[in-house]
Parts: sequence; structure tokens; C-alpha cells
Amino acid sequence: MTSADVPAASRTAFIGLGNMGSRMARRLAEAGYQVRGWDLDAVARAALKEHGGAEAESAADAVTGTDITILMLPDSGVVEQVLTDAAVLAALARGAVVVDMSSSEPERTRSMERALAGRGVRMVDAPVSGGVQRAESGQLAIMAGGDRADLGRVEPVLAVLGHVYHAGPIGAGHAVKALNNLMSATHLLVTSEAILAGQRFGLDTEVMLAIFNASSGRSGSTENKWPNFIVPEAYNSGFGLGLMLKDMRIATRLAEQMGSPAALGACAEQLWSEAAGELPAGADHTEIASWLRNRVTESD
Repeated sequence: MTSADVPAASRTAFIGLGNMGSRMARRLAEAGYQVRGWDLDAVARAALKEHGGAEAESAADAVTGTDITILMLPDSGVVEQVLTDAAVLAALARGAVVVDMSSSEPERTRSMERALAGRGVRMVDAPVSGGVQRAESGQLAIMAGGDRADLGRVEPVLAVLGHVYHAGPIGAGHAVKALNNLMSATHLLVTSEAILAGQRFGLDTEVMLAIFNASSGRSGSTENKWPNFIVPEAYNSGFGLGLMLKDMRIATRLAEQMGSPAALGACAEQLWSEAAGELPAGADHTEIASWLRNRVTESD
């Protein structure tokens, strides 16, 4: 997409310029969107400006005069803090659309949507999967919840960032994202257990991965996380272990609320919780493999 393809009215605020948000905001700016970015980190704001975006002085300043506000924040608590701020509410124009791309809690998202609707502001939830690399390349999986008309208004913007899937009504995107990450985390945990067992038996890691990836055991863990972040001991996927655990808890709580079985998910969540308690606060989620390896060593 070139600047000539971008509607003149598509002024976009982007709040939350962390590992993912910085790449996403940059893609929009480089595609020709008028992006006003805000983050508590001044370095992150300045980096967006270097890539064609505008540096806002506050969250309220970012949303002033914009048609679409995108949030990429740590959790529902921070989202609510931004969207209940008096200055932000005063700056949000009637008819504007707020797109929460954070990994938030579905029920809190629905409550926030109702509150905004009372002020004439629309809301879509659109969390993502794919990590930093796909954020940079615009190949994210975007799981959108909300009214189809509202999604239609923001879909051209989201399409710059990846492929959009309409999951259902408001909150559906956040629900399916949490369930996806519960699956992803459980895959990574059992993959790591299996590979560590194979290593102790004397199997070569690269050979195991090649076989798993040609067989029914393959997953994102065998195809991406183990070869790219764990084998080279880089542990720099860009997604924190604490954030993964937060999403797992959202998913298991959702299953409980729905009366659906989640025994395996609960067991996986407990192990990830133990890892979070023993690893550094900023640990990458792929460090679950290192944590498991250390547990094996300590038991010898």
C-alpha cells in the first residue's frame, strides 16, 4: 500500500509502543497512515517519529482529531486506565473507533465497549498472534471481535498489519486469543519435556526436530520456537513469560466460567506459574525450556 491508497481521513492514534506495538505503528506510518503514537517511553515515541509517525505528548493528545485509536497494552487494567481517563474521553470524537489489540479479558472488554458506546464511541477487539517477526513483516493473525460495520471501518488499517479473522461479537477476539495462547503454551511445555527426554536418551536435537516437523507432533514450538530461540539459547522471541501466563489464566478462567473442562490447561498453567516465580521478571516465554532443563539437572 502506498500513501496514495490511504484515505485522507484515516488519522490513527497508536497507544503502546512496546515490542509489538512499535513495529505495528511503524508499518502503518510507512504505509502512509497519519499515525500519532504515545507511550510512556520517550525513546519509543522518538523511534516512531523517525519512521514517519508523529510523537504525541499524551494519550489524550494522540487521540485528538483521530478516527481510529489502536491500543497495544499489557492487560485489561492498563486498557481501562487509558480509556477511563477524563482527558482521553474528552478527546475521543463521537463516531471514532477504538481497537484494542492487547491481550485483554473478554468480559472486561465487553464492559468497556458498553461504557464507550454510551459516549458515541465504537470499539473492536483485535488481538494478534505471530510475534515480533510477523509484526515487522505485516503477517500477523488478527482475531477481531465486534460489530461487522465497525470492523469494516478499521479493516483497511488492520490489513496492513496482517490477516483479519472475524471471530464474532465484541470480546470474541480476546477470547480466542487467550485460548490460542493456552494451546501455544501447552505445546511448548510438552515439546520441551519431550525433547529434553530425547536428549537424555542420546537423541540429537536437530534430528528430533526434523522428524517431529515431518510428523504429527509438529507445532509452532517445533517449527519456530525451538530452532530459532531455544536451540541457539537466544530466548528473545519478544513475548514475555509473564504475558503468556496472563493469557493462560484468562483462558482457563474462561473455560471455568463456561463450565468447560480444562484439566490439562490448569496443569500447564501451574507449571508456567512455577517457572514465572523462579525466572527473572523479564524472562522471555521461550525460557520455559531452560527452566525445565535446570529442573532436570537439579534432580540428578
